[in-house]
Amino acid sequence: MSSPSSPTAVVVGVGPVAPADLVAVARGGAPVELAPEALAAISRARGVVEALAASPTPTYGVSTGFGALATRHIAPELRATLQRSLVRSHAAGSGPEVEREVVRALMLLRLSTLATGHTGVRPETAQLLADLLSHGITPVVHEYGSLGCSGDLAPLSHCALALIGEGPVRDASGALVDAATALAAAGLTPVELGVKEGLALINGTDGMLGMLVLALHDLGRLLRTADVAAAMSVEGLLGTDRVFAAALQALRPHPGQAASAANLVRILEGSGVVASHRGPDCNRVQDAYSLRCAPQVHGAARDTVDHAALVAGRELASAVDNPVVLGDTVESNGNFHGAPVGYVLDFLAIAAADVASMSERRTDRFLDKARNHGLPPFLAHDPGVDSGLMIAQYTQAAIVSELKRLAVPASVDSIPSSAMQEDHVSMGWSAARKLRTAFDGLTRVVAIEVLTAARGVELRAPLVPSAATAAVIALLHGAGAVGPGPDRHLAPEIETVVQLVADGSVVRAVEAVIGELQ
Repeated sequence: MSSPSSPTAVVVGVGPVAPADLVAVARGGAPVELAPEALAAISRARGVVEALAASPTPTYGVSTGFGALATRHIAPELRATLQRSLVRSHAAGSGPEVEREVVRALMLLRLSTLATGHTGVRPETAQLLADLLSHGITPVVHEYGSLGCSGDLAPLSHCALALIGEGPVRDASGALVDAATALAAAGLTPVELGVKEGLALINGTDGMLGMLVLALHDLGRLLRTADVAAAMSVEGLLGTDRVFAAALQALRPHPGQAASAANLVRILEGSGVVASHRGPDCNRVQDAYSLRCAPQVHGAARDTVDHAALVAGRELASAVDNPVVLGDTVESNGNFHGAPVGYVLDFLAIAAADVASMSERRTDRFLDKARNHGLPPFLAHDPGVDSGLMIAQYTQAAIVSELKRLAVPASVDSIPSSAMQEDHVSMGWSAARKLRTAFDGLTRVVAIEVLTAARGVELRAPLVPSAATAAVIALLHGAGAVGPGPDRHLAPEIETVVQLVADGSVVRAVEAVIGELQ
């Protein structure tokens, strides 16, 4: 039983893992339990595998080699060696360690597939994987090694290696130890893999899918923050809110666009800055696209997220392995190919780059005396002596340029492997890795816009901003990201706002005043 301060256990059954449960295990350290029906399904499938293993007729993945070596029949006395050799040889990753949350996510998703009863592992093998998660033991997985077909072989192999008591892991404290030591300290015993178990542990899209689910969890919050930043920029640049009216948005009924525009209207409601130039004497005919078209871009990104979530939901409901136990037989298939996941990971990177690109353009308008409608150049205290936020925009521009490169799809690439047996691969793992980098970049770009827009709005005093904008400005001041004034060391202020964006503080400050954003 968990203590009041410990996270509630996530129960893995024969059905899909919920995205919120994945986040709880990956980031919150929640322990994991296998449901009784999952253990029953695992046991039934194991009976099928053992019956086929006893048969004189070769069955792929049970009594044969793998991939290009699938034609060799393996004698019974060599099959345990085959499974162990498979895991050891496929644990061939290289490069930096992958983040703990990603490894825990892929372990949970592999366990979920085992729990469907379509892989043929023994219950004790699945239970040990659950125990590693519950004890916070995280195998060391490396950046490079997966082609996304047959699934994320190398990353999953490094995890499977820990189950047999081999390879490096991080214990619950984060210390680097060998797997045998970590298992013994937790009171766990390594497994000796039986027929098909090595293959079942490593043949899935779990790494790329785990990163997709985590990205979707984060992107919803970040796109709401982008709406906040855009609204503050419209306000500080003396833009109009009339273009965001629901009647105008309804003429082009994309749901994401409508949601973004509604957010902008609510954030700007009651703004004395906006009201100051609303009326018959206003000479502003049309705002720049980066202001006027924010809902169109942010909305398209939202709709992309919705499509990616649909794909993720289908993949979460999948049993990805090859071969699979189907009824009383074991059948080969191609469900391990990562194309469905790889495509949407790439699509999200494109959306992230475009949202960031528009954010940077709004920031740049604040700094240009010819376009910022009466604000000082670069929002500087004493232009010429002070540089203001000039170089903050340089930082934004450098990140946006990098995001454009990261938007080049990985999934259109393919490189043959396994003696041309695996002659078309998805590169879904690579698409997921670059999306994580893109998400970090987008967070930083939006944070710099928030910082810039806040300073611009403050420089409009004595005009009073909207209540939502005032709440964000108060949040920044409270965190030490101070407003207009002589130049000071800017990097710490930028990093402070990055953290306020990343942890959702900016959105929460707005929602505390005007209610939940869409």
